[in-house]
Amino acid sequence: MSAAVLLDPARLDRPDTTVQHEPFPFMVAHGQLPDEVRSDLDRDFPRYASAGFFPYDPSDCGPSVNALIENMTTPAFASAVGKRLGIDNLGQYPTLVTLCRLLNKRHGTIHTDSKSKVATALLYLNTQWPDTSDGCLRFLHKIDDIDSIVAPELAPLYGEFAVFKRCENSFHGHLPYEGERRVIQVAWLTSEEEKLRKTKRGKFSRAFKKLFGSLDTKLGAGRDRNASHPD
Repeated sequence: MSAAVLLDPARLDRPDTTVQHEPFPFMVAHGQLPDEVRSDLDRDFPRYASAGFFPYDPSDCGPSVNALIENMTTPAFASAVGKRLGIDNLGQYPTLVTLCRLLNKRHGTIHTDSKSKVATALLYLNTQWPDTSDGCLRFLHKIDDIDSIVAPELAPLYGEFAVFKRCENSFHGHLPYEGERRVIQVAWLTSEEEKLRKTKRGKFSRAFKKLFGSLDTKLGAGRDRNASHPD
């Protein structure tokens, strides 16, 4: 299967795509993946047993997911995204890819992303979503108010895509959710050193959660809906 078939930058020009530059630059694009590869991507997504985002390892994934990630990290795709966010030559920056299969209620607290990130993209792969706002991505005006929504919340359904420029006020998060929530995240970073540091931290987190995942779930069970964390 050709990677170009999976993710085409031209789809970002759909009439229902939203691009805003205030209060920070972001884009929300719908229908970014073809229906005919839905079952392949479902089959090939990694079978993580723990909740959270983990560094991409091709050996964890099947061929269609590897092809999709290859396309998400091309300079051409970065250029298309950067053009819409007002970021020159986004493709010059190293990429860090992380994947998430499961969440617990600790995840999704309001934050901006760290200063080491230039921009962050999220591509969702869930074939269905419950009739709830829980787990739906929100771009926000404030760091302490999950209801201060900048644009309509985005349900993490198959082919939904969101990307934003990291700013001091690029607040985003979601209401507490526990369960399966498949997403591929690509972050363009300021340096290779930051990529190495974040990859090492992510691998440690994965190993830790294999041993103490139940503690992680228990700690997050009662988090406040407006909770935030510094980056």
